[in-house]
Formats: sequence, structure tokens, C-alpha cells
Amino acid sequence: MNKNTYVAIMAGGIGSRFWPMSRVNFPKQFLDILNTGKTLIQQTYDRYLKLVPAENIFIVTSEEYIPIVKKQLPNIVNENILGEPSRKNTAPCVAYISFKLFLKDPHANLIIAPADHLVLDTEAFVATSKTAIDFAEKNNTLITLGIKPNHPNTGYGYIQYNEVETATEVYKVKTFTEKPNLELAKTFLASGDFLWNAGIFIWKIKSILIAFEKYLPEIFEIFNAEKENFNTAKEATALEKIYSQCTNISIDFGIMEKADNVFVIPAAFGWSDLGTWNSVWDNMEKDYFENSVIGNNVMIVDATKCIVHASDSKLMVLQGMDNFIVVDSNDVLLICKREKEQELKEYVAEIKRNKGDKFL
Repeated sequence: MNKNTYVAIMAGGIGSRFWPMSRVNFPKQFLDILNTGKTLIQQTYDRYLKLVPAENIFIVTSEEYIPIVKKQLPNIVNENILGEPSRKNTAPCVAYISFKLFLKDPHANLIIAPADHLVLDTEAFVATSKTAIDFAEKNNTLITLGIKPNHPNTGYGYIQYNEVETATEVYKVKTFTEKPNLELAKTFLASGDFLWNAGIFIWKIKSILIAFEKYLPEIFEIFNAEKENFNTAKEATALEKIYSQCTNISIDFGIMEKADNVFVIPAAFGWSDLGTWNSVWDNMEKDYFENSVIGNNVMIVDATKCIVHASDSKLMVLQGMDNFIVVDSNDVLLICKREKEQELKEYVAEIKRNKGDKFL
């Protein structure tokens, strides 16, 4: 066990690309999307128990989700569930846990991980994480895990890396590219030196705080001014003050894309960010006609390559549809071409404008 390593599982997002199953009051990290018997955050927590002691795992989430976290992870102590007073993206989230842990253990390593990703090969995942921890302990570096792509996915960010190893399995990052169009994604795949950005980061806490001071000095100063209130009864009040001043910015854009000490470990451990319905289709069993179905009362007639999520309380008959997403929840029915799934965020925004928050 890595007693000097801590894990912060980020669980504050609303998963809008997974609407209508993912809702603001109960987002996808708390759902059993693949019908495995465990929610995504439960799977993530169990995965990290193989790497660090339970007391070293923290959940950083929105204040409103703390009761859900407590229910789904009953063995985690209250002190390790951290509630953010508002959503300000991942950079403030990382700053919060980093400042808090630095006061506790200034020599610690920190793993930042999303709560809602799928990993099929846990052993390979743990081995890759140990390689990253070992490199981070010895160097002032920021490490990210990159996934070897097997198709030109337009829903992921990409990492280009130097093909000469810096250390065993560790490579210097050359560029980050946000979600590309299909032609660019094909070019990346053909080049052989690009990886999908898994959004899992490993570093010494000292290293990330140095990076904050250099690349996001405003956020660094806001947290630094209140750090003495962390781990005290004044922490909640301090957080309200901090988050009211923080800009909304991701750790990727704010630091990783700017820093010159970023390294990547190419990995293959059956990863998916499960960010979209197509990613669920990719990871589910399919029938002879390549349909993936969740629901015990679904009849499919002459339909192919569909992803279907239906309640067991009603019969659904699907006929003559190809490459569709069909999701039937209590109050929303979604029927959408699979190729249009990246536009779901836009649909959700339009629903909010026209119908308010009732269906979100």
C-alpha cells in the first residue's frame, strides 16, 4: 500500500452528455450505467482501495451530493468527503484538495481521478499508477495517463508525446489538443504518437502547488490566503469566500497545457470515460444486430446498432431504426441519432431555456 499517496476522486459534475438518465440532482457518477450492480463512483473507490489505504481516499463533490456519497460509500469517513460550495470546474477542485493535504502531509503524492470512468483491467491500472507514483516521487513533474487509441474518437482530448522514453514507460508531452473533428482525429490515429487524455493525474503535492503559483497565480493566492483555516471549524466559511472569487477553469487548460514539466504514461487497461451513450454502446454486450439493450421489456424488430435504455415497468417495441439512442426515463423520452450525441449538451441547454429546470 502507498501510505504516502492520496487519491482525490472528483465527483461534482452533472454529466449532461448522459442526459436524460444523468440529472442535476442525481448525475451519472451515482448511476449503475452498465448494469453491473455497482455505481461508477463505487467502482472507482474500490479500484483505488487496491492502491492506497481507505483513509487516504477523498471524494471532492458538490455540497448537494454529499448525502448521496455517504449512502453509496458508507465506509468512508465524513472528513474525507469534501463539499464544494459551487461548481468552478476542476482547477479550484484540485487546488482545494492540494492545499488541504499539504497541511497534513507536505511530502505526499496525489492522484486526481474522475469518479465516472470505466476501467476493465484493474491489475494493469494499478501497475500503471505505481509507475506514475514512482516517477512523480523522484521528479518535479506533472504526470497524466494516456490511453492508446483504437479508433478516431472525436469525444476525447488528445495528447501528443515524444517517442523517446524519458524513463521506462514515461514520455515527455509535446502538445494537448481538445476534442478534434473527425479528419483531425484520423490524422492523430495514423501518426502513432497521440493518446487519448484520460484525465487522470499523478504528482507530488509540492509540484502541483508550484504549478498553481506559476500558471494560475490568482487561484493560488485566493487559496493561500485562507489555507490556515483548512482542517479547522472555519473551513466551510473559508471555502465560501474562496469559491466566490475563483474563476471557472479546468486543470487541463489552466496548467497541463501550459506547463513544461508534463509527462505521460501510455496505458491500456480497458478505459472509457463513459461520457456518452456511444461509449456505453462500446462497452456493453450486443445482440446479433449489434444492439445494446438495458431493460427487461424491450422488443427489437428489424433494428441495428442501437443503444436502448428502458424502464422495466413498460414494454418498449423498437422497429426499423438504425444507429439510434433511445432512452426512456420516468419523465423524458430521448430518441437521437448516435452520430449526433455530441450535441446533447446543446439540446439540454435549449430545454433549460424553454422548459426551465424541470426536466434536467
